[in-house]
Amino acid sequence: MSNLKLIASDLDGTLLPPTKIMPPETFPLIDEMYRRGITFAPASGRQLPNLKELFAPALDKIAIIAENGGLCWHRGEIIYCNPTPADDILYALDIIKREEGLYPLCSGVDCAFYDSDDSKFEEVLHRSYSSAKRVADLNSAVKNNTILKISVWDKLPASEHAAGVLIPKIKGLRTKVSGYDWLDVCTESANKGEALKALLNALGAGREECAAFGDHMNDLEMLEASGQAYVTANGFPELKRLIPNIIPSNAEFGVINKIKELL
Repeated sequence: MSNLKLIASDLDGTLLPPTKIMPPETFPLIDEMYRRGITFAPASGRQLPNLKELFAPALDKIAIIAENGGLCWHRGEIIYCNPTPADDILYALDIIKREEGLYPLCSGVDCAFYDSDDSKFEEVLHRSYSSAKRVADLNSAVKNNTILKISVWDKLPASEHAAGVLIPKIKGLRTKVSGYDWLDVCTESANKGEALKALLNALGAGREECAAFGDHMNDLEMLEASGQAYVTANGFPELKRLIPNIIPSNAEFGVINKIKELL
C-alpha cells in the first residue's frame, strides 16, 4: 500500500496487548515505515511526556497525538494544541467531586495535577503519566496552568458504577469513556480526529493517504478522519458497529500484523 503517508494507532487496547508491554516488532516496523516515507503516530489519551518516554528510540521518526487529541507533536514541536478553558475545567471538577469513587487528574501540556492521596489511584495514574504532581489546591493549579483535559479514574468501573454517570451531568463539554476505568472531559472541539487533520496538513497528506487503528469511542473521530479505519476485535461494541472493519484483537497483535500487510 505505497500511497500511505501516515499510520496512526491508539495504544491501550489497540496496539498494546493486555500486558501493556510494547510488541517487540513495533520499532523495526517504525523504521520500515520511515524508510518508505510513512510517518507513524501513536494517538493516545496518555500525556506527551509519557509517550515520548515510551517511544524514545524512535522520536526522530514519529509524530505523537497526545491527551486524546488535545495536542499533536511533530519534529520536536507542538504543532496543534486545543486546551480546555479554566472556567470549564473548574465547572466540571465541581460535578466530578460530588460523585463517589471518581478521581480527577487535570492534564497540562507538560505535567498533570491531582489532589487525591488514594494509593490505588496514584498507582494507576503513574502507569500512564510520567509527569504528574499532587497539589494541595487543584483549582489553583487549573488557574495557573494550561489544562487540556480532565481524566477521571473510576475506582469501580464498568457496570458496577461507571464514570458514565457524568456524561449527562456535564453540559457543554466533551465527555467520553476512554478505556475500561477512565473517562475524559475536555472542550467539545478537542478529539483525535482534529489532531490527525492538523498532522495530515503538516505532512502535506490527504485523508486517503492515512490509515488509523482504534478500540474505543474516543478513537471514533480519528477513524472517521482517515482513509482506512480499523477496529480491533476486542473493541467497544458501538465502535465496531460504526466502523465495521474489524481486525484481530490486541492480544493477537492485530495492529502489528495489519501494518505489515499494508506495507
